[in-house]
Amino acid sequence: MTVIYSSKNGWDESLRHLSLNDNKYLRYFKGHHDRVVSLSLCPRTEFFVSGSLDRTVLLWDQRTEKSQGLLRVQRRPAVSYDDQGMVFAIAYGGYIRMFDARQYEKGPFDIFSVGGDVSDANVLKFSPDGRLMLLTTTDGFIHVVDSFRGTVISTYSVKPVSSNATLEASFSPDGMFIVSGSGDGSVCAFSVRTGKIACWGSTDTEPPLIKWAPGNLMFTTGSSELSFWVPDLSKLGSFAGMK
Repeated sequence: MTVIYSSKNGWDESLRHLSLNDNKYLRYFKGHHDRVVSLSLCPRTEFFVSGSLDRTVLLWDQRTEKSQGLLRVQRRPAVSYDDQGMVFAIAYGGYIRMFDARQYEKGPFDIFSVGGDVSDANVLKFSPDGRLMLLTTTDGFIHVVDSFRGTVISTYSVKPVSSNATLEASFSPDGMFIVSGSGDGSVCAFSVRTGKIACWGSTDTEPPLIKWAPGNLMFTTGSSELSFWVPDLSKLGSFAGMK
């Protein structure tokens, strides 16, 4: 088991490939010249993509230290592969740009607007089935976009975050719900169809990291402490009959 993560030491912006089995670094990926703020692994191959405050997006192969491609952007980028690994998206400046992973050097094959929100992109993710994307921004907006048509299906708002923080959000495994952080440290849940369901306060003042467990009705949040969350199924009508 391995993990790829970015540096936060302020002087070395390389990405690290760490083996969790023996706690040894397998490889350093050097190419960015400022903090890496977005990272996405291809689900089907050894490739991954990273976005940095140096206004570049780099494409990598886990088997080599040298980047395999470079795309220049104009603002802080957010990047994500789709569920098939055939497409990746880059968001910045109020737009999501769609790239064919096999022909990215030809430029985006489609560009979607997120409705005039030009604040810095934070997190970009595809839903598990690839039909939707979510984009969070520093102004506290969470946009849900049809990944085929480019139409904005819904937009939710939470407290804005500072320029040094990241507004994290994540789809549930069925793609029907979104859990997000907030600039005041709280955790919020939304139905993609109907909007906000609940919001839970926190003593933290920074937005938490949020990850859903694959294939399970459980998610984790991490800030000053790590928490595991599961729903009360008796209060969710759609799940009341499940065992």
